[in-house]
Amino acid sequence: MRFGHARHAAVERLLWSRDSRLVSRIAQSVPHARIIPMADSGWCVVASAADLPEGLVARLSQTSVYGVSDVESSLPAAERYVAALGKAVQSSGLGNRIVEDETPEMAKRKVLDYFFSLKESHRVEFQPIVDLRTMQAHEWECLFRPHMPLLPHSIGAMVDAALEAKRPVDFDAFVVENTLARIAAVSRSRAVGPALRFSINLLPASLLAPHFEASAFDERVRATGLSPRQIVVECTEQQAIGDVQRLKKQVRALRKLGFGFAIDDAGSGYASFTVIAALEPSIIKIDREIIYRIGNKDSDAKKALVEAFVSFSRRIGAKVVAEGIENRRDLRAVQEREVDFGQGYLLGRSSELPQGPRRVALPTELPLVVKSVGGWEGAVAPRPRVVSSR
Repeated sequence: MRFGHARHAAVERLLWSRDSRLVSRIAQSVPHARIIPMADSGWCVVASAADLPEGLVARLSQTSVYGVSDVESSLPAAERYVAALGKAVQSSGLGNRIVEDETPEMAKRKVLDYFFSLKESHRVEFQPIVDLRTMQAHEWECLFRPHMPLLPHSIGAMVDAALEAKRPVDFDAFVVENTLARIAAVSRSRAVGPALRFSINLLPASLLAPHFEASAFDERVRATGLSPRQIVVECTEQQAIGDVQRLKKQVRALRKLGFGFAIDDAGSGYASFTVIAALEPSIIKIDREIIYRIGNKDSDAKKALVEAFVSFSRRIGAKVVAEGIENRRDLRAVQEREVDFGQGYLLGRSSELPQGPRRVALPTELPLVVKSVGGWEGAVAPRPRVVSSR
């Protein structure tokens, strides 16, 4: 057992241990201590530094393994306890083994437990989805950003952990609850306004779970003060869709209630034309790997595939989003193929509040009129060259 580096005049102190006996002894000796369970990852005890001195902890610990760290009050409130927890776990000597277990599934469960315990630390960012005719923001995709100082993970890694741990519904329920709360807060902001549309990501398994049944999800959204018409549900492609017919019924129920429905990463993985046709989405998001370098001269196959998606979408009454637009050549290529919306670093990065798209200098040779594909008609007026403002 080892103490972390102490700071002078610490106001609060945090102890972490997996031993419930130690936590119980401290709770009895320090009545005002806050005991925070962390599922299978142990317990945290938070108390004033005066109530939790080194001598008391050493006496109560007996043979228990623990770690202690002072809580740095100079840090923002949302970060100070997370930082102290990381230091306490490391000082316990178990930092390198916190996720070890008998099976990979159990290890991933511990990662998820840690992820769930840090509810106040994660954040939601918003990336604009841009109308490629007007170059104005049409809606914003909500991107969940995990903040896990002890075990840094991307959102993609957390999705993989949830799938391996067989807890995709628990994961999506946690993310969606936090995301809806953030959308509601943003929508109430005078600086943003209430009329914006947002897309959120769900795994196919979650869409088939009772927690996300259409009427229950509708109630959950309305309880936050939002309208279903403000929400687009994106079905992500990290796992195969086992029961397409059940999912089709769920999609129809969601759309009847006013939700939008998007198939994400179309053209890769499990998002095939057959599945898309069966689900009848309102939005088809073309995978970024198809869009990457589509403006190059040697990308005829990619161009043909995008044209096929656009023609297909017109026939089923859907709109198309090109993901991962990072340069002007690619932007021009998807505009020429009448892709409805675009998303990517060129058009706007994610931010803590919904921001309008970047002003992009468009090629002067962009055609005045774009020919119709599949019966959809639209004209693109020539746009003046604009210097990027960001």
